[in-house]
Amino acid sequence: MDAEDSPARSRDPRSCGGSNLAPKEFRISDPRTNERIRVPEVRLVGPAGEQIGVVRIEVALRLAQEADLDLVEVAPNSRPPVVKIMDYGKFKYEAAQKAKEARRNQANTVLKEVRFRLKIDQHDYDTKRKRAEGFLQAGDKVKAMILFRGREQSRPDQGVRLLQKFAEDVSEFGSVESRPTIDGRNMVMVIAPHKNKSEAKAEQNAARAANKQAQREAKAAPAGE
Repeated sequence: MDAEDSPARSRDPRSCGGSNLAPKEFRISDPRTNERIRVPEVRLVGPAGEQIGVVRIEVALRLAQEADLDLVEVAPNSRPPVVKIMDYGKFKYEAAQKAKEARRNQANTVLKEVRFRLKIDQHDYDTKRKRAEGFLQAGDKVKAMILFRGREQSRPDQGVRLLQKFAEDVSEFGSVESRPTIDGRNMVMVIAPHKNKSEAKAEQNAARAANKQAQREAKAAPAGE
């Protein structure tokens, strides 16, 4: 039976124990491991990162098996290829967890919409502005839209002035990404936040942590007096 078709030892990739064979599941993008490494010599790196040197592939496989770990090709284009002794199942699991965490932290910027009428009173305008500021502080973009009615479409200059004022009023939190343009019966402008989603989220988490700490200290203060 060809070594590539030989059955892999059953193991849970989430476990921290080693294995002399890689998990069954194999994708073309995965590095070659164990008996899939078919070269006469390799440059071997030990499990702690120590440089062992150039050895026969049989020696490298034996050392990996004795350590109950996997032999993984980490630099296939080197001459000879560089391989490392490691727990490949644990390595793949930890890499997947890191990628999952990175995706979680890399929250996508959302385009939030704020709508105006050309004739808007100050109270409504302030409400819209505060809502937009909240979106920008959270790291989201804001699409400011003016809805024209009837003959208002013949006065686009008024819409431009209103959107420019709006951009100036929220300039502490964002800047104009796309200037006012006509979109059918409407006029739109996009404002991008100064801070991206991840930065905004990190600041919010830090502020919450600081607030909780301050509350704990305030509760503890009377007892210490």
